[in-house]
Amino acid sequence: MRKEMVTLHSDVWKYRGNSLMIGSGTGKKRDPMTIKNELKLLKKEREARDRSRKVRDTWQKIDRDGENLTTKEKLERLISLTRREKGPAGKPEPAPIVPRHREPVQFFENPYTLGARYGQVTISLGLEIPGKALALLSHDPAFEGLSLDSALFLDLETTGLAGGTGTLPFLVGMGYYRNGKFNVAQYFLSEMGDEDRMVRELGQFFREMDFKSVVTYNGKAFDLPLLETRFALQRERFPLAGLPHLDFLFSARHLWKHKYENCQLCHLAREIVRADRDEDIPSAEIPIRYFQYVRSGDFSLIEPILYHNQEDILSLLGVVIEGALLFDRGRRPSQDETDAMDLVGIGRLYESAGDLEKSVELFEKALEGELSGEVSIHVRTKLGRHFKKNRAWDKAVPLWQSTAGGDALSSCRELAMYYEHREKKYEEAIRAAEEGLAWATGVSLSYEQDFQKRLERLKIKIRRRQEKSGK
Repeated sequence: MRKEMVTLHSDVWKYRGNSLMIGSGTGKKRDPMTIKNELKLLKKEREARDRSRKVRDTWQKIDRDGENLTTKEKLERLISLTRREKGPAGKPEPAPIVPRHREPVQFFENPYTLGARYGQVTISLGLEIPGKALALLSHDPAFEGLSLDSALFLDLETTGLAGGTGTLPFLVGMGYYRNGKFNVAQYFLSEMGDEDRMVRELGQFFREMDFKSVVTYNGKAFDLPLLETRFALQRERFPLAGLPHLDFLFSARHLWKHKYENCQLCHLAREIVRADRDEDIPSAEIPIRYFQYVRSGDFSLIEPILYHNQEDILSLLGVVIEGALLFDRGRRPSQDETDAMDLVGIGRLYESAGDLEKSVELFEKALEGELSGEVSIHVRTKLGRHFKKNRAWDKAVPLWQSTAGGDALSSCRELAMYYEHREKKYEEAIRAAEEGLAWATGVSLSYEQDFQKRLERLKIKIRRRQEKSGK
């Protein structure tokens, strides 16, 4: 059902059909934050319709006045006349959507110069990431001989998040470096019944571009399996199968989960890349909008989704670049003023890749800086276990002695065992066990029982030693 906006009075808007209502007309008190978000969404939709109208009017004028121009020349002139200026922060703004009509499949492509900036990241930096960094971030040694100049950044918008054969990817967003630019391209499926055509065109596009690797955000669990399923259902070979795959969600969690409240791509783009983006359209709303478009043909419903998808591709590029830069700084922690929390993230990344020696070096360096209490305890515990396993007691014991709060129970137990079994200093062991018992009482029954038994055993050992020495 097509939505029609009706002005009731200056502070009330109302949509007919499948609608949301804003203002006093409903007789219900609305949450101010909800109203703010809804107004922002309405504003974006109005701006999208204005841009679409401008593009249509400009195209009609070019088509009328440029009889001797080819279609390509007309499109190039249209892009140059309607492209928006960059904002003061230098963020590459998505160009107005100019479809190359391949009904019922539409293709959009927006190129960004290498000197353009997304947030604080210059787009050209992606070409400077060494294969060794990509191999570490992906845990795939196949990346060591590759770079991002042949990679495909991929993000899908779908009719649902459940996956399986019932979920349809109606928008395939792609980013790639070509001819001195970073291009954001999108295949949009206008008619659900013509998926076979989009799959064939995508397959041809993948083969022509000859990508050597794939970069996604949660693509291993969702995007790539879903896209491969759609190709299989259409009995088409999937050209991306078997390519080295960097799913940056896992790397992002290692690098930043302990530092930021969540690792959603939109959130990391704001916090790390310093990109001026909001969660422009809720993910749950995207399938609803597409189904409304299929029924109504109102393309203004889709424009915010196209914008959202372009932002996700640029955000993915930005966080990958920032992650690689962080990895590069972590290679020389003694020569760099890298934030202690970032050093922990790089250490976690090395640890996940199996390079324990490098991760320990970074964790130790991080302890010299400022860490939050919980992260500090976690790092000290991790290092203590490592040094204990390698019998590096001169490093393990100071860590146990300095740990307090949430991990005091474990540290006291480790100290009690060390003094009892290795040093035979039973009095020191008793002090550690008594401190541990004080922490454990009323908090942990298992630790409380452990320390009580340990104290009883230690007292018996001291008495026997005294009896033996007395003889």
